[in-house]
Amino acid sequence: MIYEGSYYDQGGTISDPTYWYNDVAYYIERTHKLTLDKPCITIKIPFDRLGLDENVDQVVLSDFALREWVDHIEALNKLIYNRSRSDKENGAFYCFRPTNVVLQRNASFVEAISEKWYLCLMITVQLPFKNNDKAMRMLCKMLPKEVEDLIAKFDLIKLNAAYELVKKQNMIREWLKSSDYCAFIANGSILPRNKDNSGPLEGALPFISPEDIEVEICGLRGMGIKHGVTVITGGGYSGKSTVLDALNSGIYNHSIGDGREFVITDQSAMEISAEEGRSIKNINITPFIKWIPNSSAEQFSTHYASGSTSQAANIMEAINIGCKLLLIDEDRSATNFMIQDIKMRSLIKHEPITPFTERVRELYEAAHVSSVLVIGGSGEFLSVADQIILMDNFVPKNVTQEAKNLCEHDKPRERIPLTKWEIERKITTDHFSSYPQGSGTEKLMVSTMGYIMIGLISEGFTISHHTPSLQLLPF
Repeated sequence: MIYEGSYYDQGGTISDPTYWYNDVAYYIERTHKLTLDKPCITIKIPFDRLGLDENVDQVVLSDFALREWVDHIEALNKLIYNRSRSDKENGAFYCFRPTNVVLQRNASFVEAISEKWYLCLMITVQLPFKNNDKAMRMLCKMLPKEVEDLIAKFDLIKLNAAYELVKKQNMIREWLKSSDYCAFIANGSILPRNKDNSGPLEGALPFISPEDIEVEICGLRGMGIKHGVTVITGGGYSGKSTVLDALNSGIYNHSIGDGREFVITDQSAMEISAEEGRSIKNINITPFIKWIPNSSAEQFSTHYASGSTSQAANIMEAINIGCKLLLIDEDRSATNFMIQDIKMRSLIKHEPITPFTERVRELYEAAHVSSVLVIGGSGEFLSVADQIILMDNFVPKNVTQEAKNLCEHDKPRERIPLTKWEIERKITTDHFSSYPQGSGTEKLMVSTMGYIMIGLISEGFTISHHTPSLQLLPF
């Protein structure tokens, strides 16, 4: 390897240390001052070595290359693996292992240097403790050799297939935007996941749409879900939550082999659940919570929300940032927020909660926000739904008319006053810290939605109506 272009900063350390092996650059930097034995390396491969031109779809290329590179990292680790030693003693190569969604990631990207384009792959290397010879061999021989192997095996035919898949997925997304539909599940999709959620469940039944709600989009046939209120129901273990999870994941494009390549959902969709214990600051939840003891429902704030107040806040925040499709599973919801039957209404005279059943139609008709609901334990939503799909052993059936017939003799619902869905929200904060006030301990938790949350929004830092949304990414 050739080292060039370096200089020393005032502290006497090397800045911009770039090594070259042929025409591939290896930019080495420390990850942290306390882990000098674990440097981060950005490998920069020129486009011409891979047979690429600068007009490629950079997101697809980066995603595809990272998936290919993971296999080479595993091959490197097999060569140096020693089960009797830890990684710190033995050395190891690490790189990010992507899920099956196609995204722009920090671990793989495209960069232009002096008008020349490079594919960049980031890895971390654990250098073996007190073994300089092995460290040199790992960095100067093994790693460059494996990169050359990646270049030699770079499959442009597979890459082109990935381009074509994303192109078709985006065509379906564009079609949905100008149609009466908010989601689409293509026939033949494999929705159930395997044990580690890394791909389709082997032997799972392919999805087949009911004929009477089947649509054709861009040459593909499948089940279309229209704007409005859709209920997915069925017995236990029938596949209803699996369908909702697939729709939730459908906001992203999926890679070849995932099984959900053509499960396409309105990209503004959000999964809503009860999140007991979350912090809330300055949000109007009066559409669902009329009053709260010793607090204000118009400007509701708390450091530890209940199931019902957290779900109400989640919906109002989603609407506030432009969500047009809510995905709700009753198993992840607060029961008293979702429904209240006639007997309970008669018994409870002083109820502050307006259940979601009373607002879901108004939410669509007034605010143009659709809902897909997984309901298995109550018939309260049947009378307000536009479309009802019954899952029977992972086979969907359209039972809308049958369900409506069951609701013919229901007592008419008492009309409740319409609410205001547009909210004005002003947020002030002194700081946003992972260390709550009065505590010396960092707050770290995993939510029931499958997200890692770092910190406590102790002074209510959140999003105003006109600011872009902040996202916690799935791990």
